[in-house]
Amino acid sequence: MTLPFIDLKAQYAALKTTIDARIQRVLDHGQYIMGPEVKELEEALAKYVGVKHCITVASGTEALLIALMSLDLAPGDEIITTPFTFAATAETIVLAGLKPVFVDIEPDSCNIDASQIAAAITPRTKAIMPVSLYGQVADMDAINALGLPVIEDAAQSFGASYRGKKSCGLSTWGATSFFPSKPLGCYGDGGALFTDDDKLAQAAREIRVHGQSARYTHTRLGVGGRMDTLQCAVVLGKIERFEWEIEQRLKIGARYQALLADLPVQRLAVRDDRDCVWAQFTLQLADASQRDAVQKQLNAAGVPTAIHYPRPLHRQPAYAQDVNMPNAEAAAGRVISLPMSADLSEAQQDAVIAALRAALQ
Repeated sequence: MTLPFIDLKAQYAALKTTIDARIQRVLDHGQYIMGPEVKELEEALAKYVGVKHCITVASGTEALLIALMSLDLAPGDEIITTPFTFAATAETIVLAGLKPVFVDIEPDSCNIDASQIAAAITPRTKAIMPVSLYGQVADMDAINALGLPVIEDAAQSFGASYRGKKSCGLSTWGATSFFPSKPLGCYGDGGALFTDDDKLAQAAREIRVHGQSARYTHTRLGVGGRMDTLQCAVVLGKIERFEWEIEQRLKIGARYQALLADLPVQRLAVRDDRDCVWAQFTLQLADASQRDAVQKQLNAAGVPTAIHYPRPLHRQPAYAQDVNMPNAEAAAGRVISLPMSADLSEAQQDAVIAALRAALQ
């Protein structure tokens, strides 16, 4: 039997009564856009993260775009980010009329190398967008110290902590995703923005409803960026066991790391001052040839895998730049992600490692 890569069915089974009741409540009141669950979720998430404002939006991509639009940047302004991430990170920069400037990653954590950012800053640099990859926050204190607005792309790290503070509450903006496979996911698309800045929060609230400061009063350029009430209801239904799920992710991730200790693989480095909620459990093999062979054998053994990500953004046709990013390029040929979710059992985990051990022989 093939293992699930992410076991959303087990999660729903555990929360079925609560989620069904939440959905039924929306069906009963019929306020599918900006219903009461939107405000309820925003208040719950702001409290969890420890910030003044949470603004729910249509997706993690919309969260990044709206954050950029709220900063009133000029066409051609530069945003520093990582080349080793999902395309949405650079996509939103380009959609906002801005230029992504890539900085290479740390080879052991795969997060942006904060020590290289200062050298990439020019007079046109207006913000930094680090990605908290795989569920581990980047070195936000070092990044914030550079004195520019910072948008944490926390699509994979909601629930993680950094030096005692929650991801999404560490910088000018925190932006996360509620895509179903994320640590806290809905049953479609959704996302959220977090900030302590009253002015930016108001701007984001206006931008997500087509730039309206009042009904049919369009104060600024905006988008149709609201999160559906039904999706907010789903996330509200999942919050009740979210802390348990984070504890499980930390436990399962640590067990994976221990089980891999004697195997010829490179484990993801998790810094002592932070944790990783393992949105994906990712490791690195020797090279692309070995990675492809191991992936084929694991899939044949019923162990699904994924590659996050096979080509860095500066080598993607839409975002191509003639820059040297050796660590990102090396990681793209070596990374492989194994099954991971809060409901992954020890028996399932043992089966994954046994299959990996056999594939490496």
